[in-house]
Amino acid sequence: MNTIKPFCLNVTTNRFFEWAIVAVILINSLLIGVETYITTPAITLTQNIILGIFTVEILMRYIAAKDNKTFFSGGWNIFDLSLVLIGYIPEAWIANASMAMAFRVLRVFRVLRLLRTCKEIKLIISVLIKSFSALFYNLMFYCIFLYLFAIIGVSLFKLPQADTLQGEELARYELYIENAPHAPGNAADPYGTLDESMFTLFRVMTGDDWSDVRYNLITASEQQVVKVSPAVITLYHVIWFIISAFLLLNLVVGAILNNYQVVMDSIKKEDEQNPA
Repeated sequence: MNTIKPFCLNVTTNRFFEWAIVAVILINSLLIGVETYITTPAITLTQNIILGIFTVEILMRYIAAKDNKTFFSGGWNIFDLSLVLIGYIPEAWIANASMAMAFRVLRVFRVLRLLRTCKEIKLIISVLIKSFSALFYNLMFYCIFLYLFAIIGVSLFKLPQADTLQGEELARYELYIENAPHAPGNAADPYGTLDESMFTLFRVMTGDDWSDVRYNLITASEQQVVKVSPAVITLYHVIWFIISAFLLLNLVVGAILNNYQVVMDSIKKEDEQNPA
């Protein structure tokens, strides 16, 4: 054991070994994509060999670790170990078809092992993890405004039900549907329900043809299908777009950039305290 541990430490910290593992991960990632088109015995054998290489790698890193606590306190070690163990679960053991599909999807996550191979990528991940707290509060802030505007949208812009209309009101509604149909054809009323209203507002935030929603509502207003003026329709959507696409997204970017600077300062301080 006294000779195995230093050997494993030297191997796992060797730059050539790291690049060899990167190459294996790349091959594994490519084969995962190829398997979505075709599966052959050669591909299956190669994937099994790769799984064996990953197993040897994780064992060597376990042996090279100072102790069990050091190894299992590393998030990347737990991530890699989980993926390796999942790879050894035969699909024949899984009776439930949905569970089998879930395990196949989890194996695809081996592609994410590429994230640990680059220092810059690991830095980005550290920044995102550190930003979770700020992002959570930003998300709460966003959800509050989303919920508020969704309720307002349902209250102002919900279209009437065709089976409740008669006479001239029904004629105006049918004319509106003819002139301003939902896109696609199976789409629901954008503000017909609270959940659909929230999705519509999310669509507005992404800029996905949100102006069509406004134009359709203006047509509905002109034909008196909804009792809201075009000015209110325009003001509602412009205010929401400004709040969501500019204010809220900039808050998220600001939080990430702030934590990026914090992480960079921390790394710089560590480098100064522990010069190579």
